[in-house]
Amino acid sequence: MLTHKDIEYRTIFVINCTNSRTLRVCNGELLLEDNAEERTLTKMPFQKILALFVVGSISITTPLLENCRKFNVAIVVVKPTFRPVFFWSDGSEANFNVRQRQYALPSDDISIAKVIVRNKIMNQLTLLKRTRMNSELVKHTRSQCEMAIEGIQYVHDYKQLMGVEGFAAKAFFSAYFHNLEWKTRIPRTKPDAINATLDLGYTILFNFVECFARIFGFDLYVGVYHRMWFKRKSLICDLMEPFRCIIDKETRTAFRKRKCTDDDFVVNGNHYQLRYEMIGKYCTMFFDALVVYKSRIFEYVQEYYRCFSKGKSVNVYPNFII
Repeated sequence: MLTHKDIEYRTIFVINCTNSRTLRVCNGELLLEDNAEERTLTKMPFQKILALFVVGSISITTPLLENCRKFNVAIVVVKPTFRPVFFWSDGSEANFNVRQRQYALPSDDISIAKVIVRNKIMNQLTLLKRTRMNSELVKHTRSQCEMAIEGIQYVHDYKQLMGVEGFAAKAFFSAYFHNLEWKTRIPRTKPDAINATLDLGYTILFNFVECFARIFGFDLYVGVYHRMWFKRKSLICDLMEPFRCIIDKETRTAFRKRKCTDDDFVVNGNHYQLRYEMIGKYCTMFFDALVVYKSRIFEYVQEYYRCFSKGKSVNVYPNFII
């Protein structure tokens, strides 16, 4: 399993292979080559690589797998939307200890879930403060978020915790996107351009977090806040909650600066759908926003793993502050 030294001295190598590029092993180093220009773009010793994130298409060779196994390097191949299509990490699937703890956690234990929800609302409050908007709506919403953060410690029921999160989220979206003719947040329905953009961003974030969680051998379908549901990776739904603020911030900024507009979408009935030619632009926008935080997201997932696998107090579980 990965150590503190791995985090400090090794890097997550994100490779864009949507263009004509190839990975090759030469003299114990990983080479990224441009096929069109027939030149080496970069090279890196395997000892310094923590994980390979390949966006696009790649040919995986035996020497590549041999070196990744030797130096404990995970390989994650994803589409431009960050949807994983291939994952390989020698030994991660054998981590039965963390899975046993996942299965043994009582369904009515919401102690860890409270930490996650509180962290999410803290970041929503931070985003509201950074807007510098001083309308009565924003002031009231900030007060509501502060009350929710304070009140979570007194929550002892799962449905009550869901109610606190839902109440804070509704208030947050109404205030944060108020100047952009916001109506309401309706996940997956996509009744307007902002909702459709948020859904796309959250999907990319989900896939991004999943890639990190897989490295530690979790059962992705067993969460602590989101309940088990057919084919739903509930743990990833949990782990992405503190990072939704990255997508919220990027979406608001893009629409305020007119980088994203309603013209980027077609409307089928009441359903907004991103135009095909705009998909690359939006994926790149969220990709660039998330890559900035890649180390912090990984460190969060790693610390969550350490706390969960060792049964530590919820007081030492990680928090992500945007």
